[in-house]
Amino acid sequence: MNPQELTAQEAARWALREGLPLEPGRHADVAATAHHIRTVIGTLRELDFGDTPPAAVYAAGQEGDHASL
Repeated sequence: MNPQELTAQEAARWALREGLPLEPGRHADVAATAHHIRTVIGTLRELDFGDTPPAAVYAAGQEGDHASL
């Protein structure tokens, strides 16, 4: 097991500490979901966005049509 993976017991403890008690059958599901989220975030952190402007620069509705028929 990867040392960064959250165990079912840790998920239960963290949830309880934050005031979100989980039903016993949910601990493993929450731990698996947390692991998936950490994996996705880890992948995003490795991306090189280079000269990509931040999302605040994007103005919805001002893009052109790029579809071809």
